[in-house]
Amino acid sequence: MPLRSVSLAVLASALMAGCSMVPVMPERTLPVAAQWPDGAAAQTAGTPAAAPASLTWRQYFADERLQALIEAALAQNRDLRVAVLNIDQARAAWQIARADQLPTVNAALNGTRQPGSTAPYAVGTTATGGLSISAFELDLFGLVAALSEAASAQFLATEEARKTVQISLVASVAHGYYQWWADQWQLALAEQTLRTREATLKLQQLKFDQGVLNELDLRTAQSAVEQARIAVAQFRRAVQLDANAMTLLLGQPLQPQWAPLVPTLRLSTEGDAEAAAPIIDARKLWPSLSALPVGLPSEVLLKRPDIVQAEQLLKAANANIGAARAARFPRIALTASAGVASNSLEGLFTDGRTAWSFAGNLTAPIFDMGRSAANVQVSELKRDAAVAQYDKAIQTAFREVSDALVSRSTYGDQVQAQQAQVEAEAARFRLSALRYRTGVASQLDLLDAQRSLFAAQQSLISTELARQQAHIGLYKALGGGLEAPATP
Repeated sequence: MPLRSVSLAVLASALMAGCSMVPVMPERTLPVAAQWPDGAAAQTAGTPAAAPASLTWRQYFADERLQALIEAALAQNRDLRVAVLNIDQARAAWQIARADQLPTVNAALNGTRQPGSTAPYAVGTTATGGLSISAFELDLFGLVAALSEAASAQFLATEEARKTVQISLVASVAHGYYQWWADQWQLALAEQTLRTREATLKLQQLKFDQGVLNELDLRTAQSAVEQARIAVAQFRRAVQLDANAMTLLLGQPLQPQWAPLVPTLRLSTEGDAEAAAPIIDARKLWPSLSALPVGLPSEVLLKRPDIVQAEQLLKAANANIGAARAARFPRIALTASAGVASNSLEGLFTDGRTAWSFAGNLTAPIFDMGRSAANVQVSELKRDAAVAQYDKAIQTAFREVSDALVSRSTYGDQVQAQQAQVEAEAARFRLSALRYRTGVASQLDLLDAQRSLFAAQQSLISTELARQQAHIGLYKALGGGLEAPATP
């Protein structure tokens, strides 16, 4: 009989839990334009390819060294590890909130020994044992269900946050790798330029010692050598800083096989040390990346993990409104137990008698100085803030994709122009060297052409890096870079 009463109470609670005070989420439109800006819209068409969200980083980044770096980062990066642990924490909190919707059944064994209340005040023993349910709340107005819904949304938001961290980590490793590679190119160019200029200065010094070269030309050659030596020091520092940054991203020491390949350069006007300069081949800077199609904003933005995260946080804030509203209504808590009782611990398991209890507790707020109403207002304001944050997340994503589209287009054009300038400067240097050897041009003309070629090649490397990073930025902005999550 008592067990059946407890079962009926639990059933009644489950039936009445359908009453919810959580507001209905209205349909929302994207707070951005229906199309990409004109400068970006021209880049949405192109060679058909897989959608960015389904194109994993292994497919997008074909370089094996970069793949090894990304694998190491996904396995050991501490930010990603924290994100995974946050998921476990949110999952546990959701399980706690969900468990409150069902009664907690405990096994209890109690014993007391005390003197009687009347003469001769004999000491007596009482022992009880059985199952008990303590303070189970009937969710009449959906308070517990709303809290569980909010915890569930928080858990899902945390999972999306982990995806965002992974996408950002993959993009950061790719950015760092290409920066490292570009600085390796800059260092190789500076070192080769220094060697050629030192050879030139050595010949100039011999001419000066023999009286066939004036001091102005000698000092100009010395200045050119020191300029190259400054560049070498700068890019040696940059390469080491790039390696340090990559070590932090990976969360472990770098392996030698992960470093970018050291580039080799060819010399212009070989055989003439006084008129030589290194020439880079832009086609060998780094492998091209996959083409990325871009659809409409609604198709792209709503799939980004950070947008989904903002949406889940909005749902959690909306569910908390229902919990705050339900807290203003009466709450009923049930306590029940069923088992056996005896005058001795030994008799509890042999001749104990049936014992049960059932109690209810009703609590209704009457006067709280407006605390409950203020809690509802706070929850509504937090929901409104979550709406604004959701809209801001969409607008930020729209801008990131638009910027990446424009950058991808304009940097492509800039690289072509920069490459043409390098070729023109290389031709100018060759002509200056020829004129210098025939006595038509001066040493100053040759050094000026050499400096211009060096500066143009440095700019080409920097522009190529910016173009590659624009491709990576677009891949990140479109939500690419996901794979099966690692378990750090």
